[in-house]
Amino acid sequence: MNDCCNTGKPHCRNKYIVYALIPLAILVYAFLDHGVDFLVYSVFNLDKTAHLTAAIRFFLYDTPKVLLLLTVIVFVVGIIRSYFSPEKTRKTLEGKPLFIGNVMASLLGIVTPFCTCSAIPLFIGFVESGVPLGVTFSFLISAPMINEVALVLLFGLFGWKTALLYVSTGLIIAILAGWIIGRLKLERFVEPWVYEIKAGDFAMAEQEKTFADRIEAGYTAVVDIVSKVWIYIVAGIAVGAAVHGYVPENFMASIMGKSAWWSVPIAVLIGVPLYSNAAGIIPILQALLEKGAALGTALAFMMSVIGLSLPEMIILRKIIKLPLIIIFISIVAAGIMIVGFIFNLIF
Repeated sequence: MNDCCNTGKPHCRNKYIVYALIPLAILVYAFLDHGVDFLVYSVFNLDKTAHLTAAIRFFLYDTPKVLLLLTVIVFVVGIIRSYFSPEKTRKTLEGKPLFIGNVMASLLGIVTPFCTCSAIPLFIGFVESGVPLGVTFSFLISAPMINEVALVLLFGLFGWKTALLYVSTGLIIAILAGWIIGRLKLERFVEPWVYEIKAGDFAMAEQEKTFADRIEAGYTAVVDIVSKVWIYIVAGIAVGAAVHGYVPENFMASIMGKSAWWSVPIAVLIGVPLYSNAAGIIPILQALLEKGAALGTALAFMMSVIGLSLPEMIILRKIIKLPLIIIFISIVAAGIMIVGFIFNLIF
């Protein structure tokens, strides 16, 4: 470790950058609320009762808060992910029976690197190595649906209970949907060429990593992810600020509230074909909830957007046939709607 740092390698420099920014991040987060109030009411001298003031304060407070929380969580998750390569995940799931495999695959999907573009090699590697189809789908559902961006935004904007609710319901949907697909014996809907390819063609080399390497993995994750989603976060918070400041109280209750029973299926039907980033949706949901939208309806919309994205369906069509895609979407959408209805009844 010391030899590495004496050479001035980038990952060693990044390690010291991380150590220096930790106390700064804690300080900013601790004084953010009072700092924004001072800026809005003392420096800008804005009227506390004005709609514009409410919108401006919402934007100035939520933007640094969400970006700060996002950076911290992505960094931590980046370190955790360095322990779970796709190849190691595939080997872990080999030979696991149905349901136990569904549970393990769903849990691994949370921490394993996954994006839409990696769907094909992961799917082929899993299927060819003998991982049951239903277990494979549990992983494919869990990995994109329960992502660190959505988790940190929910935690920062709504608290740990809502974040835990999001993770637990996402896991239940992934486990049960994968189990149902496995019980239906739908292997005939996988394109034949998938079974002809050896998983070794897609294997990723395993390398021993030092703690400095894992710090670098967390740093790289922050640079990669935050640089891509910050614009969505700012745009989403801007829209949320407008809703927060100008939409009349309880307006959303009439179209997304508990009394509107049809709001959950409509939210899912809209969300399934819609492609958007979780970073841009969640700040908007925060403002909608404040105006009377039901939690179950809002969560159903969010989960359908990030869990059943159109690009993922297009890529999966290259490896599975249309009937299986339709079954996959239907089962997951039904699970999301059930979650929406249940939480509208409870909360």
